[in-house]
Amino acid sequence: MRRGIAATALVASLALAATACGGSDDSGDSADGPVTITWWDTSNATNEAPTYQALVKEFEAANKDVKVKYVNVPFDQAQNKFDTAAGSKGAPDVLRSEVGWTPAFAKKGFFLPLDGTEALADQAKFKPNLIEQAKYEGKTYGVPIVTDTLALVYNKALFAKAGLTEAPKSWDDLKKAAATIKDKTGVDGYWGSTQAYYAQSFLYGEGTDTVDAEGKKITVNSAEAKKAYGTWLGMFDGKGLHKADTTADAYAHIQDAFVNGKVAAIVQGPWEITNFYKGSAFTDKSNLGIATVPAGSTGEAGAPTGGHNLSVYAGSDAAHQKAALKFVNFMTSAKSQAAVAQKNSTLPTRDDAYTAEVKADPGIAGYQTVLSAAQPRPALPEYSSLWGPLDTELPKIAGGKVSLDKGLSNAETAIAKLVPDFSK
Repeated sequence: MRRGIAATALVASLALAATACGGSDDSGDSADGPVTITWWDTSNATNEAPTYQALVKEFEAANKDVKVKYVNVPFDQAQNKFDTAAGSKGAPDVLRSEVGWTPAFAKKGFFLPLDGTEALADQAKFKPNLIEQAKYEGKTYGVPIVTDTLALVYNKALFAKAGLTEAPKSWDDLKKAAATIKDKTGVDGYWGSTQAYYAQSFLYGEGTDTVDAEGKKITVNSAEAKKAYGTWLGMFDGKGLHKADTTADAYAHIQDAFVNGKVAAIVQGPWEITNFYKGSAFTDKSNLGIATVPAGSTGEAGAPTGGHNLSVYAGSDAAHQKAALKFVNFMTSAKSQAAVAQKNSTLPTRDDAYTAEVKADPGIAGYQTVLSAAQPRPALPEYSSLWGPLDTELPKIAGGKVSLDKGLSNAETAIAKLVPDFSK
């Protein structure tokens, strides 16, 4: 109760301070008319946005006192656009914020703390690790609306043809399975990625990360990280293991090979569920196998957590904040998330949204089973940017242009510039 009162007081104080610069296009507001809030949606304009637009209309029909100005902003432009607009009249009241942006914008004071507000009234219903990564310095700045993580996805028919009845539990198991699949079917068993995000699971499997955020230490070149990336590098060399693709189109090449039955297993996220089903190998959706990413030498398996939160702009006035909080609550409700999941094949962020109808999609049902291995990102504003140096160095390492030691040393140097107060 006390936390709720404190949060309400904070909302009011922020609103009063920001009234002069309000974040909304207020032209449609009047003293006795509905409040018009602006929402920047960063979902795919073709495949996903129509579902959200339909929900906006549903919200407006049920809440006559609020109008929503819907704006679809391309994902690759939204972060910079919001950063520029925040603090001026151009900033939206609500932003669909990628989880990596949330702590960065919270640190700048652009997002409203949501603890104790209507937006987080159902907080207990959400998966705890997703709420955790919406936090910054102990306060919650976003409500998870969609989540994702990586999994080992595999072709059940090819595995069965090779006499394999279950998914590999470790990277060593996967190497053995790949060799067997090659012998029995003629196709490669596994094709890995050189992108840093996809290599993250190897770090988790050795109990480490690119940095120790709490200890303020860069760990990308530690003994544990070297072991992790050594295992990653070994997954490009051996019978049934596809060699590294370091071209600009590598992602598309890997995806195309998998959906058309030219490789038996890859590591991929649920954003590709609908595309899996378009491939010749998965016209029968039940042929898609989904398992937790393989474990490292620690015996533990982990995958990075992605997704998006709905966040409220701290610069909006009190009336717009109140309407925005109501809107966020509606859009992240179990009913809304279930509707989005069924239409867009994305993963809900709360357990009560996984209805029988939602889980009828084998892709969604499969990814739900691996969410327990998803690792929340640390509340470090710079964290997502740390993959940049690795995206430069890992393809060089995999392509034999630099040694593992040299590549990780280069990445460590570059990361040190992004987090200058961290030690090596």
